[in-house]
Amino acid sequence: MFDGQTVKRIFPILKLIPLVVSVVVLTKPASAQHNDATRLVKLFQTNRTFYSQFNNAKEIVALNDPSVLRELEPSLKDDDRLVRGNAAFIFAALGDDRGFKIICEILKDHSSRRPGQGVGMACTSPTGCMQQEIRQDRYYAAHLLGDLKQPRAVPILIPLLKDPDVQHIVPWSLAQIGDHEAVAPLIETLNDPNPDMRWLAIDAIETFKAKEALPQIRALLTDDAHIHFDGGGLVSSKAKEAIEEMSSEKASKQ
Repeated sequence: MFDGQTVKRIFPILKLIPLVVSVVVLTKPASAQHNDATRLVKLFQTNRTFYSQFNNAKEIVALNDPSVLRELEPSLKDDDRLVRGNAAFIFAALGDDRGFKIICEILKDHSSRRPGQGVGMACTSPTGCMQQEIRQDRYYAAHLLGDLKQPRAVPILIPLLKDPDVQHIVPWSLAQIGDHEAVAPLIETLNDPNPDMRWLAIDAIETFKAKEALPQIRALLTDDAHIHFDGGGLVSSKAKEAIEEMSSEKASKQ
């Protein structure tokens, strides 16, 4: 299940970093698996809490049963873009291209929406609330592209490293996908004026074990800017950690 930290990762306004949820499904007879699929689809359709619903989505995908998609088709048009994104994740993960397309559409969607979707947010005006909801929907879509781990999302995500609405999740999503084409743009992000982005770029590069970035990371050893999450640590501390990790990795292989 998602815990409080995972919810806070999904929305940067809550200022915590990623926790990845894994789902383990044991092999079962076909009839039992069909019953599981039916149960999980019903849970998905009745569960309007997006992070808990995402757990349902992961479990449905793990069953690898495309026959569930027909029953889930109405959710692809759900008014709540978080619910729509969760449904699209299932479709994309099970090989139906409608899902990937819908996630990308949500990512580009700045249109107005019904107020009060998603998690509760403090805002000073209806306009402010709407802007925050648009931001959270787009941010979540960028997150879902990381969860899908499909390399075709990389050229979509790279330009978003400079999009203030979603940029904080993009390094994580690129690292989850694992396509090395993302490394060069992440190295460029080490020069971002926002210390949060420099920290997040280091973290993603560390996941890639991209040793070609070590000279640029070493240049950040004197960067004592504080970040705005994870307890307000220093960029320089993250740089030191990444250098030690990647250097030890290199030494262990010699």
